[in-house]
Amino acid sequence: MEVLRKSSVFAAEVLDVFDRSLTDKELVSQSRALCRDYILSKLNQNGLGWSKSDLNLSPSNASLSEVSLVLLCLGDELECIQPSLYRNVARQLNISVAMEHMVSDAFIGVATEIFSTGITWGKVVSMYAVAGALAVDCVRQGHLTTVHILVDSLGQFVRKFLVPWLKRHGGWMEITKCVVKKELVPEHHWLTSIIESLKYFLTTVYVYIMKEP
Repeated sequence: MEVLRKSSVFAAEVLDVFDRSLTDKELVSQSRALCRDYILSKLNQNGLGWSKSDLNLSPSNASLSEVSLVLLCLGDELECIQPSLYRNVARQLNISVAMEHMVSDAFIGVATEIFSTGITWGKVVSMYAVAGALAVDCVRQGHLTTVHILVDSLGQFVRKFLVPWLKRHGGWMEITKCVVKKELVPEHHWLTSIIESLKYFLTTVYVYIMKEP
């Protein structure tokens, strides 16, 4: 009974964190932490075997663990639906991962294109999938510091464009409703709806990024 009581108290404390209105800074911080977790998972999935200490990444907030797992689950599903879109992204964009500003500009350009027609959870997942794919490209070519550039760039994009939407939609915990929690099986209804609109976005964004001002 005591164990159950303590568990209930802990659950209530966690829920209270997400029930209250989060500040812009907190939402950006959560977004960055989720990006670090997502990138680390993708590096390990691709056999690169890195850890937070290898990449000098700070520990993630324990209360975000479920969100992180769901985000990765949905990202995996998105990649399964359209695998070519999220592989060798740097090559598709024709950028050098040795040039940090180019990677940052490319990522911001891709994210801008993804959300050009509105914001959905599916597009949010897609943004993380692109960040993860670019991170894999960077680490494979020996440019570990560029991983931090990607995390910073995602945080900046969230701060400028996504924070109001995240607030209106209940923050990051809302993304857990996109899956059947018992088995973390993704629902497909919003994933399939964005594939066509994203199919050619990498080429489009490359042209956009490289245009002279």
